[in-house]
Amino acid sequence: MKNTVSLKLNRDFRNLYRRGKSSVSPYLALYARKTKNAGNRVGITVSTKVGHAVVRNRVRRRIREAYRLNEELFLSGLDVVIVARVRARDASFAEIEKSLCSLARGLGILREVQE
Repeated sequence: MKNTVSLKLNRDFRNLYRRGKSSVSPYLALYARKTKNAGNRVGITVSTKVGHAVVRNRVRRRIREAYRLNEELFLSGLDVVIVARVRARDASFAEIEKSLCSLARGLGILREVQE
């Protein structure tokens, strides 16, 4: 991820949950907030309800890759938290990617593609 840094501090996650805009799909929940930074910061959360460690890591890798492939479409200067829901365990990569893009579009943090 070229222009993106990981969001790691608990206070940053809590601040985003409290003050950020959110959108939900059957597979993911997305929280976003504008910042004064030039690049984006992204955090990914997968609860133990999703499954054991192997399953959680697989879901986390799929979410991270879906973001990486669409990173250039996201506006810059954002803090983003992506939360995997239980149904993400059985979702394909294409479903996760489609869900992420539609949630971001709904929050207005995705650039419009010029075709």
